[in-house]
Amino acid sequence: MITAELSSIAELIQKQREFFQTGKTKDIAFRLEKLRTLKQAIIENETAILQALQADLHKPEFESYITEIVVIKDIDYAIKNLYSWTKPKKSEVSLELFNYSAKIYPEPVGLVLIIGAWNYPFNLIIAPLVGAIAAGNCSILKPSEIAPATSSLLAKMMAKYFDPEFITVVEGGVEASQKLLAEKFDHILFTGGTAVGKIVMEAAAKHLTPVTLELGGKSPCIVDSEINLEHTIRRITWGKFINAGQTCIAPDYLLVDKKIKPDLINGLKKTITEFYGETPYNSADYARIISKKHCERLIKLLDKGEIVVGGENKVEERYIAPTIIDQVSLTDPVMQEEIFGPILPVIEYTDITEAIALINSRPKPLALYLFSQNKSLQQRVLQKTSSGGVCLNDTMMHFGVSSLPFGGVGDSGMGNYHGKAGFDTFSHDKSVLRNSFWLDLKWRYAPYKDKLAFLKRLIK
Repeated sequence: MITAELSSIAELIQKQREFFQTGKTKDIAFRLEKLRTLKQAIIENETAILQALQADLHKPEFESYITEIVVIKDIDYAIKNLYSWTKPKKSEVSLELFNYSAKIYPEPVGLVLIIGAWNYPFNLIIAPLVGAIAAGNCSILKPSEIAPATSSLLAKMMAKYFDPEFITVVEGGVEASQKLLAEKFDHILFTGGTAVGKIVMEAAAKHLTPVTLELGGKSPCIVDSEINLEHTIRRITWGKFINAGQTCIAPDYLLVDKKIKPDLINGLKKTITEFYGETPYNSADYARIISKKHCERLIKLLDKGEIVVGGENKVEERYIAPTIIDQVSLTDPVMQEEIFGPILPVIEYTDITEAIALINSRPKPLALYLFSQNKSLQQRVLQKTSSGGVCLNDTMMHFGVSSLPFGGVGDSGMGNYHGKAGFDTFSHDKSVLRNSFWLDLKWRYAPYKDKLAFLKRLIK
């Protein structure tokens, strides 16, 4: 395994810059080859990836496929569209510049740093990497040390399939991240919490490095009375408790129309049992909390409110049962921070205005969910709220659509990636204006006498 030593990070960055300067990464055939290599690496290491995710998060094989291995779809999408993405785009010019032509050339920014998160430790490294490769950059990857099995596997995979001058992995904890952030990159993409996101942005500012921050927040889920209750309950249960709730876009809390709240809660209880059995601890389909520390943090959130289902926990085994809490106050700890675990508070409303006002009183979330068949209500929520993304009558699924940009707004992040958005994030749009020699009008040259009136007519 070739993993960069902390003492050699500056040297590694220099080698990547030298490789980038050769121009090889700008070749479209080179990019396509490396994208295909990345796909092949995932296919050939599928079993090892599944085992690593099981070791880190007790992640069921199905969930590993649908949330991690599925990144192959992003690779396929990039391969299919790369020629159109890289093609210079014509741009309009005004009438007085009739003898000019304008084009926009996307070019790679250079060397990028991708810092991943532990909750989806494979996908959240590979998905941004797809955009970086497609755009023609060299990349340094920093997986989360909190998911050590996946981090180690990523280091081995990248060392086997790619030259370190093009892509390499730096493993380690805070010290490794600090050393990386002390260096100059051409773009940094970070996935994680808001507090660390601020540290990343502060470090990047010293080098005037642009950043993409994929953070999180308390993503609300509004449940109107005009719904298919059965479908709604299944989709919420799945979106909340997949990966034991450790998802940045998981429904963080429910805002439920008072008229259907009892039926919804009863349905959620039954569906949790349907999904994970009477004792979720014994279910092969239910993941675990990433660490004892995070488990202990989550257990403290259970002190307030009425637990209507779940609440059982085993800290030593990083287990917390799927839990629903009723009678929650907005001042309770569970409503003061992103939960990032299998705990779902339920808050009722009598008028949609209340729900919208509550959402707008808080930092802008990474995702917003609305279950309603009422089209006018859908439009009202879309127009009156701001969030990184929205999913109507479902949860989480928008993340898996390669053609949709994924990212936050405000406290939930800045910038986006996936598909063309990922290509654009790691590209610079270079504007090129071309003139010809066949004609040279003298209206702009000195002396300016008697030319101002003509200029005013052009402008006005």
